Amino acid sequence: MNNKKKKSKRILLISLTLSIATVGGILYGLADRYLIPHVEEVVAQPSTAAAVSSTASGRQSAGTTKTAAANTSTNTESAASTAPAVNATSDDWNYKSDNVDISIKQVETGTGADKMTYYVADVQLKSASNLRTAFANNSFGRNITEHTSEIASANNAILAINGDYYGFRNDGVVIRNGTLYRDEPARDGLALFGDGTMKSYNEEEVSAEDLLAQGVTNTFSFGPVLVKDGTAVQDFDNVKIDTNFGNRTIDEANPRTGIGIISPNHYVFVVVDGRQQNYSRGVTLNEFANLFEDLGATEAYNLDGGGSSTMYFMGRVVNSPGGKGQERGVSDIIYVGE
Repeated sequence: MNNKKKKSKRILLISLTLSIATVGGILYGLADRYLIPHVEEVVAQPSTAAAVSSTASGRQSAGTTKTAAANTSTNTESAASTAPAVNATSDDWNYKSDNVDISIKQVETGTGADKMTYYVADVQLKSASNLRTAFANNSFGRNITEHTSEIASANNAILAINGDYYGFRNDGVVIRNGTLYRDEPARDGLALFGDGTMKSYNEEEVSAEDLLAQGVTNTFSFGPVLVKDGTAVQDFDNVKIDTNFGNRTIDEANPRTGIGIISPNHYVFVVVDGRQQNYSRGVTLNEFANLFEDLGATEAYNLDGGGSSTMYFMGRVVNSPGGKGQERGVSDIIYVGE
């Protein structure tokens, strides 16, 4: 009888141990996927010519190997420190210099439960080199995050919005400042070009090598496409961005961030607050697309939204992110700098 009890206890102990190990493995797997930071390797360095152009347009992101681009960065920073200061004037909503012209306006529509509040930054640049991107902690990888304002401040940004939160997923095509960091085609992406233009494209139909050869400086992999050839996209039924844990359709009234282009080097950044009663309900994808069309955008693209939606200007956060005015950590930003 005692032997039977001992055997039963042994079996129970083994079962509990296996259960704990299984649950622990699952929890660690989830933490590793969604919480634990992972710095990833660069897929491909740009050519020397592209590296020079990339470095001249902004600080090289960490994770790149020491090549001619690194040496160029030192020379560029040295030259920048001795370059004459730009003639700039600014206030809380405007910035104007020899190279950059930014005007931000706050727009409120509707009342009560239907009230909507959003911010439009009209951005006109002398050169595409003034439009740049940056990573959280200056590192490329999954689950590496900082607030939009922190990344912007570290990069001396005049204006910044959150990017596509590439670090939440492990697919998509990620080119930043001329360097290819990830090449896992999955959806409709956005490409910014060195000539100051931008357009959406199907990641599975155009190779990353072709994009770089065409002069693409930055890509974003989120979506969906909002405006194509000057016309707002209308069909957003059951749109899904990825297949990550907890993914759901995003075609409801939500906080949003998007970028559009009116003409070469003339962009519009839009951030819509949401989920805040009597202040802003957010917008649906259809409403967001129509908004960009009304602003005159010929192309427009939806970036990461919800609690990530943040607009930063001249040292302060302009909007009310996260429903409580508190920023959420993000992987990356799009910003304007001198």
